Amino acid sequence: MAKVKANGIEIEYEAVGNRNDPTLLLVMGLGAQLTIWPDSLVEGLAAKGFHVVRFDNRDVGLSSDFGAWGLPNIPDAIQKVMSGQKVDSPYHLKDMAADAVGLLDALGVDRAHMVGASMGGMIVQILAAQYPERTRSMVSIYSTSGRPGLPPGKPEALAMLGSQPEGNTREDRVLHGMKLRRVIGSPAYPMPEPELRAFVERNVDRRWYPEGAARHYLSVIASGDRVEMLKTVKVPTLVLHGEEDPLLPVECGRDVARLVPGAAIDTYPGWGHDFPKELIPTLVDRIGGFCKAAS
Repeated sequence: MAKVKANGIEIEYEAVGNRNDPTLLLVMGLGAQLTIWPDSLVEGLAAKGFHVVRFDNRDVGLSSDFGAWGLPNIPDAIQKVMSGQKVDSPYHLKDMAADAVGLLDALGVDRAHMVGASMGGMIVQILAAQYPERTRSMVSIYSTSGRPGLPPGKPEALAMLGSQPEGNTREDRVLHGMKLRRVIGSPAYPMPEPELRAFVERNVDRRWYPEGAARHYLSVIASGDRVEMLKTVKVPTLVLHGEEDPLLPVECGRDVARLVPGAAIDTYPGWGHDFPKELIPTLVDRIGGFCKAAS
């Protein structure tokens, strides 16, 4: 892995594949490090003929954090939005989109296929709308337009966004991470316990930083919806969504596909809000084939 200075911050990234192949930029979600992207997905896409770049968003992993801003009051922010007040946030989703462009600039990449998951899907939607000259195509994975009135996630899944471990030990953090993964994961593809533990331990040990996740959540709240913006997207667009997503229900993905002119959408039974290994070959083929055709 490596680090670059871009958009006024430091961004940790990893690149796999031939530098001369079309670049495919992977943008991860709320509080999620680049290591949440499965290695098998990254390597599979590289084998399809892409230069695959994944990175830590600001305020997560090994990229610059905004700890000086402090811990946000999420309930207060939600109340302000509901009453039409402005929400103060150290940054917005548009700033995170600008980070992605800054990373491409630092790498000397003119255009990329923008592939984002969850909050990362929101970021690539902004990239496709506001940076079309930098965007070859967009793939929005289990994300949303943010339209008010869309079905909410399951209460137990939404509750996990603001929950904390029972204690401060490494084991408390690992058990909390395992619980989160079980709650938002795919009902049809449960991860075996040893694999789940190893996956969570890898991410806890790389960096444990829930404060950054809280500021990510604040930025989503403060940024509003992307309904009108999505109507302006002209790049080839693919929406992928699980039919059993407990965090952002499948109707959220369908809304994105309806809003973007000409967008394609695939939904998958049994898929939740994760990347089960059983679906990786299907996702590699679908994303790789779509991006090849868009090139």
